[in-house]
Amino acid sequence: MVILKGAEVSAKIKEQAEKDLRIIKEKTGKTPKLAIVRIGEKPDDLSYERGAKKKLESFGLETEVYPFPEEISHQEFKAEFEKINEDCNITGILLLKPLPKQINEKEIDSIIDPSKDMDGISPVNIAKIFAGEESGYAPCTAEAVIETLKANQIPISGKRTVIVGRSMIVGKPLSMLLLKENATVTICHTKTVNLKETCQEAEILVAAAGRGKMLNQDYVGSGAVVIDVGINVDENGRLCGDVDFESIEGLASMATPVPGGVGAVTTAVLAKHLVKAAMEHLPS
Repeated sequence: MVILKGAEVSAKIKEQAEKDLRIIKEKTGKTPKLAIVRIGEKPDDLSYERGAKKKLESFGLETEVYPFPEEISHQEFKAEFEKINEDCNITGILLLKPLPKQINEKEIDSIIDPSKDMDGISPVNIAKIFAGEESGYAPCTAEAVIETLKANQIPISGKRTVIVGRSMIVGKPLSMLLLKENATVTICHTKTVNLKETCQEAEILVAAAGRGKMLNQDYVGSGAVVIDVGINVDENGRLCGDVDFESIEGLASMATPVPGGVGAVTTAVLAKHLVKAAMEHLPS
């Protein structure tokens, strides 16, 4: 089984981003800047924030963190978010989710400038992804799956592809991205009848259910390409994916590990989006 490492995919994305960044600096003299907006101090948020900052800085991009207290009211946060949204020195925004219960998440999603929405949360960008328009920004994790397949020259067109997971972060937008590449797509979830049999038929199987080691050898057909999007903590306190990686080694032809797989590509896609946003605002 070939292990599909995210670092190699990330390096390919970085190569193109650096070319575009040189053009941006030549024309504007400025470096694209990402605002990372965080409420509270959740360990997952802090971990993703550190990874995003490190990745973007390695691409030669700027980041600034805007932290807010966990107890901030919706109106206070909305006012602060609008200031960030309107700041002409900020190229893109990454809003770390989920937000606390007192924040109306849908309202915040609706006010983000679609041209600064780096993780595809705006209704405008969601509509563009579902319409197959190139100008939209997809959620970074969903796009990272496509980047992983393409960078490893894995054919997508016509392939039976099964996604286990139906979230707006991965499952649903990824299904649209795969359809755009002419894959034949089935979306499954934890309530799907005959889930094992459906997964076994997949030539490309994407695990995005959010349940640690849920998919084992009983779900994987011989020669399948397995893309594991899950990030969980196992009984020993170690990171693991939605796939029981060791159990599929004799079945899958290729698979992404956790950690070191799609997660590493996700932050590279974030950097790619920031560069794309800056390119679209270049003076003619």
